[in-house]
Amino acid sequence: MSDKNPNPEHNEGDQAEEMKEEGSPVESTSDSSADTDTDASADVKDEAKDAVDRELEIFQDMQRLQADFVNYRSRVERDRGAERQSAISEAIRAFLPALDDLTRAESHGDLPEGSPMAAVAQKLRAAGEKFGLVTFGAKGERFDPELHDALVQNPNPEVTVAEVADVIEPGYKIQDRLLRPAKVAVFLPAE
Repeated sequence: MSDKNPNPEHNEGDQAEEMKEEGSPVESTSDSSADTDTDASADVKDEAKDAVDRELEIFQDMQRLQADFVNYRSRVERDRGAERQSAISEAIRAFLPALDDLTRAESHGDLPEGSPMAAVAQKLRAAGEKFGLVTFGAKGERFDPELHDALVQNPNPEVTVAEVADVIEPGYKIQDRLLRPAKVAVFLPAE
């Protein structure tokens, strides 16, 4: 017989291979340590990558939370300002009939200069101005249906556009918020 084994699975001379074939638990030391090192470095890289991904995810969550908080705070401040403006408007709206009465009394000469009631009227107007109360509606103004409430309409050949002929009650607004439209008589262009 020849020295060579016809079985290609059997490797003579390689002790590790012979032991594997015989069922021995011994493994090749050079291959095993290289695989272990590769596996260990891959595990470390995966763990590092997972840690970076977790940190990135936490950072992004924190950024979203911060943006939500900033939006919430600005919304609360805006709503607080709107509620304050609404409360001021309602309080001043309650005093409008008294201001109307004082204006009528002044126009009829019932509030002489220097009288106590004239001082009260001046203080009420100053308090309204402090909060931005503006009176509008004057004779000769161009008629605006959003600002004026036309109680009387009269044709007039001298006007080319609708204009306020007389103010029955002035209108009031605070900044851009309309409290009450002006009640007016209107001249319309004659047809």
